Amino acid sequence: MKIAVNTRLLRKGKMDGIGWFTYNTLQKITTDNPDIEFHFFFDSGIDSSFLFGKNIIPHNLFPPTKHALLNIVWFEWTVKRMLQKINPDLFLSPDGSLCLGWNGKQYGVIHDINFVHMPEALKFSNRKYYNYFFPKYARKATRLATVSAYSKNDIIKTYGIPESKIDIVYSGINSFYQPVTNDDAQKTRLRFSEGCEYFVFIGTLSPRKNILRLMEAFEIYKTNTGSDHKLLIVGKGMYKEGELLDFKTKLKYSSDIIFTGRQDDVDVKKILASAISLVFIPLFEGFGLPPIEAMQCNVPVIASNVTSVPEICGNAALIVDPYNTLEVAVAMTKTAENKQLRQDLITKGAIRKDFFSWSKTADLLWKSINKII
Repeated sequence: MKIAVNTRLLRKGKMDGIGWFTYNTLQKITTDNPDIEFHFFFDSGIDSSFLFGKNIIPHNLFPPTKHALLNIVWFEWTVKRMLQKINPDLFLSPDGSLCLGWNGKQYGVIHDINFVHMPEALKFSNRKYYNYFFPKYARKATRLATVSAYSKNDIIKTYGIPESKIDIVYSGINSFYQPVTNDDAQKTRLRFSEGCEYFVFIGTLSPRKNILRLMEAFEIYKTNTGSDHKLLIVGKGMYKEGELLDFKTKLKYSSDIIFTGRQDDVDVKKILASAISLVFIPLFEGFGLPPIEAMQCNVPVIASNVTSVPEICGNAALIVDPYNTLEVAVAMTKTAENKQLRQDLITKGAIRKDFFSWSKTADLLWKSINKII
């Protein structure tokens, strides 16, 4: 048996949620199935750390998919030609994009369809690409997976896909997320927050992550409490990042909001595990890894009450209305000052995070794939 896989998001030191989903599921699936020949399709060079066994044959396919138009060329020209050459039993795409010009069996993981509901959060070319092609991908797929019940229902309702065609495959937690010692926490604060305690947001700086309101809520928190706490915003810049930086300059406590940029995995773990609380209040999320990563680090979580976020957090987070900045500020005060509440959230988080693991994710994905192969 031969399975071809879209692995273009396996990029060393540059992986976000879908990249980690791809990495962790493929590592287990390819190792557990040594008799299957896997063909990995990269677009930006081949790193040997992503070749998990001798049953993996890598291909670096031109061009790198750095633009919506290049995505089309990559899938409908280069990938199509390679699929015709290899003739695999399945083409697996962990980021949901498929090859419309190839008629073999295809399996897509559509993590969410945020671009339908918040097109303004993407630049023009990307919103056009996603909204034109993803309904076609959803219908083209022999079978689909997604990462939450919310996303499954959204795909069914929006694209008219039969419920029986979609399986839920929850994401997992990277093992490097762990609590840190008080000494390590203090060293982290000295490096990133001038020695002060801080709240943290982790994720890409997309408009749907609601960072403008997060900064506004932090401004209210600082005004009401007079504390020396900081707010760390950790992640790479995206579309409309300039609006965030312009807004920050207008705030009274601007100097207490620190954009760290993207950090490596070791530092992200240290930053998260040393925080007062993770404040994760996106307006739209298909899954959202940071809350369960915070739970693994014994850090309390403040989270949105919209889309998939309450489903993922369960009762292990302080749930707030992401549009209500005063409510978010009050939640920040509670997690900073109420020791019993903090401990309750940490205890519930320790239970909740055990529901998620990459081993479970890989097994569920492979079980779903086996329904069509």
